[in-house]
Amino acid sequence: MFYIFGTIIPGKTKQSMKPSLRFLFTSLFTAFCIFTSLSQEKTPKQDQRYIFFLHNKFIEENDLSAPHPEYGKAEYNEILASFRKDNFIVYSEIRKKNTNAYDYAEKIAKQVNKLLKKGVPPNKITVIGTSKGGYIAQYVSTFVANPDMNFVFIGSFMETDIEQIPDINYCGNILTIYEKSDIYGVSAIKRKKTSKLKINHFKEVELNTNLKHGFLYKALDLWILPCKKWANGNYDLN
Repeated sequence: MFYIFGTIIPGKTKQSMKPSLRFLFTSLFTAFCIFTSLSQEKTPKQDQRYIFFLHNKFIEENDLSAPHPEYGKAEYNEILASFRKDNFIVYSEIRKKNTNAYDYAEKIAKQVNKLLKKGVPPNKITVIGTSKGGYIAQYVSTFVANPDMNFVFIGSFMETDIEQIPDINYCGNILTIYEKSDIYGVSAIKRKKTSKLKINHFKEVELNTNLKHGFLYKALDLWILPCKKWANGNYDLN
């Protein structure tokens, strides 16, 4: 059982904390919209591209208007707007507090498989996660195990993960993005070497913003543009 940012990662124990009615309504409504849009995607266009965006833990625990004491406001809506501006269909929701990462990854994997069953080509689907969301995305990669899907893991690997989270295996087209000043995200080349599933493409981007873990709170083109290129199948990031 391993804790990252105060959250149990592989364990099945679910921690409960009653959310506010407003937060509960927002989460349920967002989830309803996601499942509705998935179910209505009867004949998806072959050239349409899809993004599942999984946010960091701070957004689980705080209202979007509440700034982090060190990193400032989490620009969740601005990040989604940037992807949608470039014509991606984006699935995302604000998770409830103390979401179990392993269980939530299973939920996202089921949503991904629904798109695949409807005929969406796997290389048109990209799962992007920041911080805790990046760990969830890594589990989605393991669960779906489709080497043609795209994944971006942002600020979500530490060298201790190899021993403490041994059940993650990368699979797919993998891009990792990390910030040089961030202790919570380093090169994930060791995870690539230990992963037993097929990886068609692997690339890493090191940023040097000096924003530490706060870089992923912001809708920065420095990390969003590589995500868009990767989601568009540009695996050289040119």
